[in-house]
Amino acid sequence: MPGRFFLTRPISEIARLLNVKDSLGPQPARRNIQPGQEVVVLTGDGLKAMRWGIIPVGRVNARGRPVMETIVNARSETVFDKSAFEGVGRAIIPVDGWYEWTGEKRRKTAWRIAAKDGAPLLFAAITDTWEAPGGLRVDQVAAVTCEPNADVKPIHHRMGVLLEARDVQRWLHGSEDEAQSLARPWPEGRLMIEQADDVDWSGA
Repeated sequence: MPGRFFLTRPISEIARLLNVKDSLGPQPARRNIQPGQEVVVLTGDGLKAMRWGIIPVGRVNARGRPVMETIVNARSETVFDKSAFEGVGRAIIPVDGWYEWTGEKRRKTAWRIAAKDGAPLLFAAITDTWEAPGGLRVDQVAAVTCEPNADVKPIHHRMGVLLEARDVQRWLHGSEDEAQSLARPWPEGRLMIEQADDVDWSGA
């Protein structure tokens, strides 16, 4: 969808892959990144830390009604059309992978999803800035999702839009039509999916 992310490799490695400066410095390994927490993001200005989840203060839907729920994931089919997303920026969330769950409450199974070749996964994302009380500005990000491929479909009805490294600049700086053309399921057979029984879900 994604449900939660994990990123354990050094940020310097991510910076080299994306051909940008490591402006964040050493970061702790993150094995359980949850909505509401900070995640590393690449924008047109470089690497930044942003809050995962857009608080849509002042945003309205097509009927002119306020959007109330925090936007953690945005559907690619509507992200360029809905008034609730007007004026958002674009970004990339580089991670080692993500988690999903199947099953009923109290009997859920956690699944870890990553690239078979061990490379980072680059999630397409949108950004916004929330002006909190007291003048505090909080940079926020939400992952963009699409229909799942055959690998992910047995686990979840959506998956994040994953980008090739060569398409990063096109997503960040291309036209809406160019960005929309990248919002498609990841090719089948390139993801490793395994049960995640070894994760401490209480921490980050």
